[in-house]
Amino acid sequence: MQTSRFAPLLPVLAVLGSVTSLAIGTSYAKHLFPLIGAQGTSALRVGFSALFLLALWRPWRWHASRTDGIAILRYGLALGVMNLLFYMAIDTIPFGIAVAIEFTGPLAVAMLSSRRPIDFVWVGCAVAGLLLLLPVAGGPALDTAGVLYALGAAACWALYIVFGKRAGHLHAGHSVSLGLLAASLVVVPVGVAHAGMALLEPRVLLAGAVVAVVSSAIPISLEMMALKRLPRETFGILISMEPAVAALWALLLLHERLGGLQWLAIGCTVLASAGSTLTARRSR
Repeated sequence: MQTSRFAPLLPVLAVLGSVTSLAIGTSYAKHLFPLIGAQGTSALRVGFSALFLLALWRPWRWHASRTDGIAILRYGLALGVMNLLFYMAIDTIPFGIAVAIEFTGPLAVAMLSSRRPIDFVWVGCAVAGLLLLLPVAGGPALDTAGVLYALGAAACWALYIVFGKRAGHLHAGHSVSLGLLAASLVVVPVGVAHAGMALLEPRVLLAGAVVAVVSSAIPISLEMMALKRLPRETFGILISMEPAVAALWALLLLHERLGGLQWLAIGCTVLASAGSTLTARRSR
C-alpha cells in the first residue's frame, strides 16, 4: 500500500532529481575551469557522457536510415555547440543567470509555433527577464562575452529541439547516445586544442567522469523515466524550475550571490517557461 500511495510522486521526484543533479554537476564542473578551462571541462563532460550512454544503450543494435542519421547528426552537433557555449558562458557570468538566458531558446521555439494572445504574456515575461539582466535596468553589470555565449547556447538549444523532433520517432536511448557521440566530435577537439595534455591527468580525468555522470548520465536517465510516466505539460512545468534551482545550488556550492533584480529576472524566465508549457498543452 505504501508503494502504491507514493508511486505517482516518483516521476515528479525524478524530474526534480534530474534538475538538481544537473545543477550540482555543473557547479562542480566549474572547479575544473582553472585547470583545463571551460572548453576542456566541456570536452570531458560530453566525451565521457557519450562513452557511458553508448555502453548503456548500444545503439548499433537499431537500424537507422540515412535520413535518421542526418537528423541525429544535426541534433548532436547542436547539442555539442550548446554545451560548449554554455560552459564558456558560466566561466564569466553566474550559473543561474546563464541558465535563465539559455532558456530563451526553447521559449522562442514554443512562441514561434503559436499565435494565441496569451503567448504574448509569456513573451513579455521572457523579455522582461532579459531586460532586468542588462545594466540599463540598474542591476550589476554582466560580462558581455558571457552573455553572448549564453545567447548562443540558447540559439543552439532551439536548434537542438527542432532537429530532435525530426529524430523523435527513434528510441530515446538510440538518438541520445548517437547524438552525444556527434556532439563529442565538436566539443572534444576544441577541448583538446585548448587544454592539451592537462586533460590526461588522472585527477582531471576522474573529475571529468564524475561531472559526466552527475550532470549528464543521471539527469538524462531520470528525465527519460519521468517522460514515460508524466504528461508532457507537467514535465515541462517542472523542468521550468531549472534556472531557479541552478541559482540556488550556485549560491550554496559556488557562493554566487545574485541581486534582487537578478532573482526577479530568473523568476520571469521560470514564469514564462511554465506558462507557455501550460497554455500550449491546454490548447492542444
